[in-house]
Amino acid sequence: MAYKTRFLPENASKYIGDPTKIICRSLWERKVCKWLDGNKNVLRWGSEEIAIPYKSPKDNKIHRYFPDFIAEVRNQNNEVETLVIEVKPMKQTEPPKGKKKTKSFLQESLTFQINKAKWESAKRICQQKGWRFVILTENQIFPDKKDDIN
Repeated sequence: MAYKTRFLPENASKYIGDPTKIICRSLWERKVCKWLDGNKNVLRWGSEEIAIPYKSPKDNKIHRYFPDFIAEVRNQNNEVETLVIEVKPMKQTEPPKGKKKTKSFLQESLTFQINKAKWESAKRICQQKGWRFVILTENQIFPDKKDDIN
């Protein structure tokens, strides 16, 4: 999923921040950018525009987490809500499976624990602000291609 490009929005006035500095770190993020930019119910949006402090289980220190997107959207009840959005493959949102003593299992476990710490902090801050934290996976980004996402 390694992929990095710039995204230039067609509706730059909706973008929070500098619209010439939007970086997509995956094709999935690029698809979300296009959706946020083109959707009439998205009033404003930004990419990696907020920092959330979290305590890393790796070193027990406070780090900063930059969620992929923040968006103000008009929901089905015609209310404006703020979403903090993270884009991740489904397999990275669940504890890893496999042989527990392999190097890859240990690395995947650490990555999952770090992500979990980030997401718990994001959920807590979102709840305090009246926002909603959402993790988008291939199931939401590519609903018709669950088995073939590339």
